[in-house]
Order: sequence, then C-alpha cells, then structure tokens
Amino acid sequence: MGISRRKFLQGGALATAGLTLSGKPGEASVDAPDLRTKGLKSTTTICPFCSVGCGLLVHTKNGKVVNTEGDPQHPINQGALCPKGGALFQIANNDRRLQKVMYRAPGSDRWEEKNWDWALDRIARNMKETRDKTFKARETNKKDSKEYLVNRTDGMAFFGGAGLDNEECYLWSKFARAMGVGQLEHQARL
Repeated sequence: MGISRRKFLQGGALATAGLTLSGKPGEASVDAPDLRTKGLKSTTTICPFCSVGCGLLVHTKNGKVVNTEGDPQHPINQGALCPKGGALFQIANNDRRLQKVMYRAPGSDRWEEKNWDWALDRIARNMKETRDKTFKARETNKKDSKEYLVNRTDGMAFFGGAGLDNEECYLWSKFARAMGVGQLEHQARL
C-alpha cells in the first residue's frame, strides 16, 4: 500500500489542526501572558546585577516567586532584560541557595552551621578589632611635613551593590564614613 504526497500532506495538516484544537481552553502559554499570570500577585522591583536599574515584574503565589520578567512600563529597559536579568528567577528558586549561615574556622576542613546572631556578633567584633588596629587620627604629609587630622582606617573597604535603592545607599555610605572607611566602591564599576 502506497501513500501519495498529497495524502501525506493532508494527513499532516489534519494531525496538526487536531493537536492545536485539542488544547484546553484558557490554558496558559507564551502567547497568552495575561492567562499565564492570572491570579498571581504582581510586584515591581529593580534588577540587582548592575547599576543600570532595569525594571522587573515579579509574580508570586502564596509568597513564592513563580515568574519574573521585564517591566514594559519601566522607562529604562521597557521590558527588555539582559541574560543575567532574564535568569533572575533562579536566584529566588534555587535548591543550591544557602538559607543559613555556614562557617569554616581557620585551619578547619569542614563547614559548620551557625545562627544569625552569632554571625552578626562576629562580624561586628571583627570590624571593631580591625578599626581599632588600623585607625589613624593624624597623618603627616610627606610634601610639606605638616600633620593633618584624617580620622580614617585603611584596614577596611566597603563594597556596595546595585540592589540598594537611594536611601539604602545613603545610609550605607553614612555608616562607612562614621566607621572612618575611606575606600567605598560599587560592584558595577568592577
């Protein structure tokens, strides 16, 4: 039994039409973005990767991120995202993301779980020790041999990120200056 070319094309067209029409009505797809996010809470935010400030729409269901996409109403990116911004969903939903403090003591070969209170106390203690050890109140200028008031520490540097808004950056820089840290940098410049 042979099949003609015409019968083959007709059968293929009928099979394609049948598969297309057999989909459930109202089923979400890429072609129906309103249905895909229907019933989800939508929140706007800013991409944390670089300092461009691209806008994102984050859709959540029961407090869990289920979708991220570029915000078409945002004046900077108008819905477009770079590869890092497009993969932002994986930050919230990743089995390998650490959810607790892990500490490895100097000289140890294993990690141990610690609580947040312990970690914050240790960070504060290390910052205080470093500041006390490296703080300079006055410094002599080599060119004119005059002594100047500097009140700074060269033992620490602060490194900011694009995920901070203006108010957080203001508070972060004020804290750094109060600590005497003169070396402030931003991750987008590196």
